[in-house]
Amino acid sequence: MRAQTKRALPVVAVAGVSIPSVSLAEWTVNMSPGVTGTSNQIFGLHMTILGICVAIGVVVFGVMFWSIIAHRKSKGHKPANFHENTVVEILWTIIPFAILVAMAIPATATLIDMYDASDADVDIKVTGYQWRWQYEYVDEDFSFFSNLTTPTDQIENRQAKGRNYLLEVDKPLKVPVGKKVRFLLTSNDVIHSWWVPELGVKKDAIPGFINEAWTRIDEPGIYRGQCTELCGKGHAFMPVVVEAVPEEEYQTWVAEQRAAAERERQLTEKEWTLEELMERGESVYNTVCAACHQPDGSGSPPAFPSLRGTAVVTGDMDAHMDIVVNGVSGTAMQAFGEQLSEVELAAVITYERNAWGNNTGDMVSPKEIMEYMSE
Repeated sequence: MRAQTKRALPVVAVAGVSIPSVSLAEWTVNMSPGVTGTSNQIFGLHMTILGICVAIGVVVFGVMFWSIIAHRKSKGHKPANFHENTVVEILWTIIPFAILVAMAIPATATLIDMYDASDADVDIKVTGYQWRWQYEYVDEDFSFFSNLTTPTDQIENRQAKGRNYLLEVDKPLKVPVGKKVRFLLTSNDVIHSWWVPELGVKKDAIPGFINEAWTRIDEPGIYRGQCTELCGKGHAFMPVVVEAVPEEEYQTWVAEQRAAAERERQLTEKEWTLEELMERGESVYNTVCAACHQPDGSGSPPAFPSLRGTAVVTGDMDAHMDIVVNGVSGTAMQAFGEQLSEVELAAVITYERNAWGNNTGDMVSPKEIMEYMSE
């Protein structure tokens, strides 16, 4: 069972002024067992080694303090003078070696199990971006991005923090209960780290490399984690949320995602109006761009330039598309050509050219984006 303790500051009176008690957040004093076989193995190994370390500490410090107290100089004791003791030296070599071997055997077995990602039922490619995760279901022909949904007002302390503050997303990773799921982890930009403590999974996502991890979740539920590798200004804002569901519900969801992906592809052929692109573009901008360029387009110069009335969004259309699709080398501006669909790219570019008083009247269609990217 996980060890948890709740504390509350007492009512304190200072100079006759009473300060009401303040309830602190729940905190833990130990690891959590988790909901997978691997996480429980890790927890068991942790408790075993912790027990061994505590026992060693009790014996060593017990003997040390007993020696100090029982043989102190005030009682007439004098220190012994000797240079070596072969028996003692053999014992203090063999005993620690035996303890280390006893700890290494279960630790090695656990590590071997953790690294055995073979014979998976589901393969999911996890790609880290600044600052969100992309999940690609390798055998199912669909993928999606998972973005933080904690309101800006909560982050900037204008609103009370929610229960899942900074641990909530628009689209969680969904997996079936009781099936072995293999994660193929990489990154599109800098090093990230994908961590869900209740699953016992933590793996670095490194550009140009594929790392493997796996899990088999035994209990339906929602499990939350975070990026644990410092990856820039938005590091705290890329949570991981995994939802484990029964097999039947998972298969229904997969079918829905396939259909949605096909509908998205078909939208490329649609004739869009300016109003439709603006509506879609506002949603894309607030999800993908607002963290750097701010919801009102004011940016955070010089790293993130303003988009209000600047030449980037009011000047040449091809130059604007090039920046959004291919990014800007040597700056924080990412290439969104592989992150967003043609519809999303067209919508966000159109939105930027007509929002915040820019009012250029320009619009770009998904077909134009497709043609531009095929050049």
